[in-house]
Amino acid sequence: MAVTNTTQVSFFQFSGLTKDGRLVPFLFIFFTLVYAVTLVGNTGMITLVQLTSSFHTPMYYFLSYLSAVDLCYSSVIMPKMLCDLWSDRKPISYKGCAVQLFFFAGLAVTEALLLSGMSYDRYAAICHPLHYNSIMTRKKCWGLVILATCIGFLQSSVQTSCVFSLHYCGSNVIDHFYCDIPPLLKLSCSRTFPCDTVTVFFTCSCGIGSMVTVLSSYSLIVASILRMNSAEGRQKAFSTCSSHITCISIFYGTVFFIYLRPPTAAFDKRDKVASVFYSVMIPMLNPLIYSLRNQEVRKVLRKAIHKSHQ
Repeated sequence: MAVTNTTQVSFFQFSGLTKDGRLVPFLFIFFTLVYAVTLVGNTGMITLVQLTSSFHTPMYYFLSYLSAVDLCYSSVIMPKMLCDLWSDRKPISYKGCAVQLFFFAGLAVTEALLLSGMSYDRYAAICHPLHYNSIMTRKKCWGLVILATCIGFLQSSVQTSCVFSLHYCGSNVIDHFYCDIPPLLKLSCSRTFPCDTVTVFFTCSCGIGSMVTVLSSYSLIVASILRMNSAEGRQKAFSTCSSHITCISIFYGTVFFIYLRPPTAAFDKRDKVASVFYSVMIPMLNPLIYSLRNQEVRKVLRKAIHKSHQ
């Protein structure tokens, strides 16, 4: 992650979520609760998978790693954002901004690739149930997880190096609440076309590439489900996929909205709202969606709650 020293800017400042001081107490309480639920929900999901022998299957291994990624992903943004809500000046050092972008971009792409890996797992479970255990071995699961992480942080290294090799000689105010590529490129005095090209390339190759895997998997899943004779079997198959489809729809919808739109002069309120969804809300929603829509998880949670009250 190369950061050059040619810039005249030694630190950046965020514009923040809002300039309306009346909203600050509400936003602080709301996002503190969101972060608390994110920490408890994802930590709880990881613990549940580790301690429950019936969850030692590929689907839950993927889910526990997704929770670990969400935990880190949220923590890269939320603590700084919560502190900045109460501050008129919202500074971040030049290197601190580079580190935040590096981890945020790496974890975001890792999550996208994990979601596509989970769709392949659901395809194997529904379309090839008799061969599922031989297809989704533990070795293959860890291979997919490691591959997703390596690709995520490799592209993050390239993008962060590209963005922080640019010259920043004017305003140091990032019109956002964390370091992200579009608002940083708008501040640069350098020619940003190469970095724009790199961003589009990685968004398309990682985002659209993983989305194609998801759509292909679910096309085959739907075709397989429709061939089932039992209505109960069809319902069970759809229920195992519904949580995953919900998470994917929210994640990809907001990411593509931010990164694949034509460039504009300002990073407007719609961009910030979309960013809140995929950087703050999704890490909280993922464990909730999977736990509330998954009968096995609900059953184990009820047993755990019942035992704690005895």
